[in-house]
Amino acid sequence: MKPTRVLIALTLFGISFAYVEAAVVVYLRQICEPIRGEVFDGVDHDELFPLLTTAQLVEAGSQYSRMLLVELGRELATMVMLAAVGLAVARNFRQWLAGFMITFGVWDIFYYVFLKLLIDWPDSLWTWDILFLIPVPWVGPVLAPGLVAVSMILAGVVILWRESVERPMRFRVLSWAAIFGGGLMVVIAFCWDYRNMLEGGWPNPFHWQFLIAGELLGLAGFAHALWAGPGEEDPGTGK
Repeated sequence: MKPTRVLIALTLFGISFAYVEAAVVVYLRQICEPIRGEVFDGVDHDELFPLLTTAQLVEAGSQYSRMLLVELGRELATMVMLAAVGLAVARNFRQWLAGFMITFGVWDIFYYVFLKLLIDWPDSLWTWDILFLIPVPWVGPVLAPGLVAVSMILAGVVILWRESVERPMRFRVLSWAAIFGGGLMVVIAFCWDYRNMLEGGWPNPFHWQFLIAGELLGLAGFAHALWAGPGEEDPGTGK
């Protein structure tokens, strides 16, 4: 498949899936708004925090606790779908990685675009959101996942372009160490406050230092792979 065609397909899937995700969130908010109004008297209906605790969901009724399990399954299925569409257009690990990153980034950005169009939320890029619940709550200002999404899209496009001109990137041990280390720091930034979230607290200040350091470290690892000379690659990364 031509890289332009692949890029168009991944982008269209990401945008379409973003609308589906945003629509689901609209439904979930309508379902959860009554119970949030009962538990948190006086909290604005557009406010996502504090989160409902597991105990509060159980007390509200078994249907709400079951809904939490359904939501966890949906999040897992979302990641599988994003990975699967990348796999469908890939011939090796690098192309799969590029496909996943591009689709994930487009999906994440347009998810917020559609939420803004559908329910006029978020109010700004500094509005806090719940990103994931697996394995613990990920929270942060909308700007934070947006920055990560842009980085993923750009990196994925570069990988696809290098594949199309038959100059594949060389991901060696040092590159992977920096990329995974940076990714871990980004995850820490989003999950740092998870205990407070699980206990129904208000978010503490976001750890931008972890996010920025993780982004820089990951980009450094990517740059190392981008400019690496010819040579043997790490096992499992493709020829």
